[in-house]
Formats: sequence, structure tokens, C-alpha cells
Amino acid sequence: MKKMKYLNTVILLGLCTQLLAQVKPSLLFSDHMVIQRNVEVPVWGTAKKREKVTLTFNGADVKTRADKQGKWMAKLPPTPAGGPYELTIEGRKNTVTITDILVGEVWVCSGQSNMEWTVSNSNNAEEAIAKADDTQIRHFKVGRNIANIPQEQVPGGEWEVCSPETAGDFTAVGYYFAKELREKLDVPIGLLNTSWGGTNIETWTSAEAISTIPAFTETANELNGLNLQEVFKKKQEELAQKIGELPEKDMGMQNGKAVWAAFDYDDSDWKTIEVPDLWEQKGLPGLDGVVWLRKTVELSEQEADRLTQLYLQKIDDNDITWINGKKVGETKGYNTDRIYDIEEGLLKAGENIITVRVEDTGGGGGIYGNPELIKLLGYTVNVPLAGEWKFKIGEGKASVSQSPNSFPSLLFNAMLNPILPYAMKGVIWYQGESNAGRAYAYRELFPLMIKDWRKHWGQGDFPFLWVQLANFKQAVDQPAGSDWAELREAQSMTLSLPNTGEAVIIDIGEADDIHPRNKQDVGYRLSLAARKVAYGEDIVYSGPTYKAMEVKGNKVHIQFDHIGSGLMAKDKYGYVNGFAVAGADKKFYWAKATIEDDEVILYADEVAKPVAVRYGWADNPDDLNLYNQEGLPANPFRTDDWKGVTEGIW
Repeated sequence: MKKMKYLNTVILLGLCTQLLAQVKPSLLFSDHMVIQRNVEVPVWGTAKKREKVTLTFNGADVKTRADKQGKWMAKLPPTPAGGPYELTIEGRKNTVTITDILVGEVWVCSGQSNMEWTVSNSNNAEEAIAKADDTQIRHFKVGRNIANIPQEQVPGGEWEVCSPETAGDFTAVGYYFAKELREKLDVPIGLLNTSWGGTNIETWTSAEAISTIPAFTETANELNGLNLQEVFKKKQEELAQKIGELPEKDMGMQNGKAVWAAFDYDDSDWKTIEVPDLWEQKGLPGLDGVVWLRKTVELSEQEADRLTQLYLQKIDDNDITWINGKKVGETKGYNTDRIYDIEEGLLKAGENIITVRVEDTGGGGGIYGNPELIKLLGYTVNVPLAGEWKFKIGEGKASVSQSPNSFPSLLFNAMLNPILPYAMKGVIWYQGESNAGRAYAYRELFPLMIKDWRKHWGQGDFPFLWVQLANFKQAVDQPAGSDWAELREAQSMTLSLPNTGEAVIIDIGEADDIHPRNKQDVGYRLSLAARKVAYGEDIVYSGPTYKAMEVKGNKVHIQFDHIGSGLMAKDKYGYVNGFAVAGADKKFYWAKATIEDDEVILYADEVAKPVAVRYGWADNPDDLNLYNQEGLPANPFRTDDWKGVTEGIW
């Protein structure tokens, strides 16, 4: 019996060894794939060490041999657009046949959630999906994974043919980009989608490159020896020790009654926290669960009479809110503004108590947003609520997620390196939201990443196109500093690199949603940049961009590049919105602006000697209306180089 078990084990090991020794291409090379036209196409995989491998494609045979580690690569000869074709990969013991291959244009789609955002979650999704019957568009979504060292295996994914059954899961930006290129180029389009929501740019940059930035040198150099599982386990233990013992049951709610929301509840032993801000930034790192917040507000009789609404900005993730013990509303979802009506007579002269039960399901937690917009509001009265609130943890747990942002290079290693050097035309990129708080650093990080990718891909200065951040968050009444504006500036500065292009979408964002649903226009504007940068068409592909300014008395004349057929303001009276002007005191005032002879002429009564001009310089400049005649919006800009709100922050 022992001999029989031994023999079975030997046979099983032999079969496993044979299986492992079989020729196997990378997961990228599979049925329905699209390969880049008119260039040599690298194909790679594994086999038994030193094994001969023969590839046959479109009548051509290409031979190679696996190296001592069992890795092989061969290059198919350049092929014009067309298909479908078959590719056979033959080793000593097995043959792999890949079918329904198209040759056309391959574009890599990468970035964070706005690139990952699907067709099914975008505008007019039902209609778009029903019409998604172009089988010449193909999509490959690289599976999610993180790694401390470069990986070779693609972490999951398959090529999908566009159809009403599949298109809903395609990257929406990529899909609408592909539709435009299909119409203009009439060749197959392949979308190689490697994206992950909420990720910063450092995680998409190789350790070799990011280590040249002093702020990341030490961390990047440590990556090679890390055991990520052990790192996250240790962080979990440290976090639990820091936060202390957490209640497992929310005692604020008892038998369905909100005990901690009662007007006369004694909260004298509660601690204080600054609102607004995510509580991870205020001493509760990694806390998931329920936190109760209470604010005492003293009101005059007139205020109590006239206040009709409670504004709480956004809450991550869900809330129930009471005033003086009476529930006034509840909302689910981290990106929705909370505006609750206050019934007549609920507020009173003297002391009033606002109670908010916040439930955080993971990631950030708490009330966040613009402090000026957290308030009680009514006719002619406005009571600010930002500042110190009392808080108590209802229930919770210490949580450390294995985030791709925990260290630099984790996604480069796991989700980019495995697709190198897949032959492609270029990259479309939509990312930056996660770096907005460090926008000045993005001036270095973004061009560094582009050059890094170009170096590793080995295809020279291939076209790299990106989406500038949309308008987001609440509009402001007066000109002010803005991290989102500084991030947009950093993106535009990167146009100094060769073969780059930018799609400006400052006119299609949504104040309360970081994921604008209009991905059709995003794809269209990226396609214009591609037609110019990648395909050399002589077209208007950009909106007006700042060129020069000239001061004449108290007026400023602004000249633009990329005016196309001429400047236009989408205003029946011809006024241009969004300009601000400042003198030497650096204080900006809204300007009155008009278009004359394809220049914008502007002034502000408060500024006798203009020194600097800004346009669209805000998180959400929601009333911009300057375009060229081709309908493309002007790029936000500033003429000054005064200290920014994110300068020096890494």
C-alpha cells in the first residue's frame, strides 16, 4: 500500500511537471484580442527551460527558445489592420491556438475611478448599452492586485467583444473614446484597461523612478524586502492598540430609540473633534463603524424663527440626524450633500442640540467638505456650525486595508509590469483626484511617471493623453486658493513633454459627485487629442489656452492660443465669467470681461493697477462660459506664480 501511494505521488508529480512545462502564453494573448497594426508585436509566455517555441500568424512563422527560467518572447511581423486571424503557439509537447484576433489600434486606459467608471454607471446607459453592437471594439480589464516587486503574471482578465451583454462593464471613458476613433479610423480598437479607483500616482510609478524623489526614496528602497501580509498585520495590531477597546454594540440606539440624540442627554464626558474633516485626520485613524456627533447651538428668538434648513455638506458614509431629539433626516452615500428641512417650531431661542449618527462602512469616515457650507440657513440668517463638536464612538473596529496607496509602486508592479511590453498606440489617463491635496508635487510626479512608462515600454515617446480634473465641490462666492485648480495647473504644465495631449472638462463636472456621469464628452475630447497627437490630423483639438497678457490702464487684454475659428462666450449678452484680477496686494476680485477681436478684455473696479489674472481658479468654477467656436472650453489658468495652497506638501 505504501509503495502504491508512493507510485501515485510520483505519477502525480510527473503530470504536474509536464503541465508546468507546457508552452503557455501570457493571459493577454487569448481569444478575441486586438494587436497593434503596422508594428512588430511582442508575444511572450512560459515553457520548459530552453524549449523551442514556434509562433504562426497570418502565414508567417516565428521561432524562439525559452531561457533558463522558462521564459520566452517572440515578435510577430508588422501587420496592417484586419482580421479575424488565428495565432498558434507550438512547443515540444503542446500547441495553443488563439482565435478571433483583430489587428488595429490598441490604447491602454489607466488611472483611478473615473477611468474605471463603467458604461453602465454613466449617462444614458440603457440606450448606450442597447446600441453597443460594434464587435470591432474589444476590452480587457486587468484584475486588481498589489505587489512589492514587479510581477510577470497578469492578475486576471479576458478580452471581451463589445455587445449589449458586455459593454456595460467597459471603461466608459475608454468606450466612448474608442467609438469616436472607430468612426474616424475605421479599424478595430482594443482597450487594455488597467485602473483602480482612489489610487494616487505614486503607486503607478516604478520603484526605480519614484526613488529619485527624496520624499519617497526611503520607502521605495524598502519595497524589495517587504512582506506585505506581515506589514498589514502589524499595522492592524498597532491601530487596535492605539484606538483602544471599541464597543461591539451601539449603545446610542436602544430598542430602536436614539438615546444619545435626546435633548437632555448628558454628553459632558464626550470628547471633542473638529468638523468638517474625516475623523482619520483627527485622531481616529482606521476606525470603521459608528460615531455620534453633537453640537450645541445658541440661537436668538429671531434666528430660531427664521432658520429653515440644516446644511451638513457630505458625510462618509451614512447618517441619521436629529435636532433637539427629533429626527430631521437620514441619507446613505458618501458623496451626497446633506440638506435637511427644519419644521416650524423645532428650533427655540436659547440652547439647541444637533446630533448626527455617522456610520462608516470602510475607508474614510465623518462629516467633510467646505466649512463655510456647514450651517443653519434661513431667510436673512446664517448660523455657522463648523468647529468643535462633541463625539463618542458607538461601535467600531480598527481596520487597515491592503491599500494600493500604502506604498509607492504597488500597482506598477502588479498591474502595469505584467502587461509590458504589449504593443499599443498610446495611453489615455484619468487620475489626479487622489493627489489634489499635494498638487505642487504632481508637477514632478506626473511627468516622472510618463517618462517612466515610456522607458519601460520601450516604444519611444508614445502618445500619452489625459483628462484634466473636472469641476467638483461647492462653488465659492469670492476668489480664493484651490488645490484642485493647482492640480489642473500641474496637469497642463506636463504638456511640455512631447506627444502629449489634454482633454479639458471643466464644464461637465458635478458639484456633489466626484464621478461626473457625462463620460461621452470626455471620450470625445480625448479622441480629438488622439487624432492630433497620435494620428497627425490638422484639427482643432483643444479649447483656448492662455498665451499672453497686456495691461492698459486698469484693463487687462488676454490673448489665447487654440482659438480655432474664434472665441465665444455662451452668454446672450456676451459677458465672460470666471475671471479674477489682482493688484500688487495679491487680493483677487471678480472681473468684468468681454471678448473683442478674439481677446478677452477685463477689469475690476477695485483694482486700479492690475498685476495678475486668474481664470476658472477654483475647485468648482461652475459658471465658466469661454469657448472657441468649435465648442471646446478654455483651459483654467493663472498669470501669477504666487505661493499656492499645496506648495511644499508631499
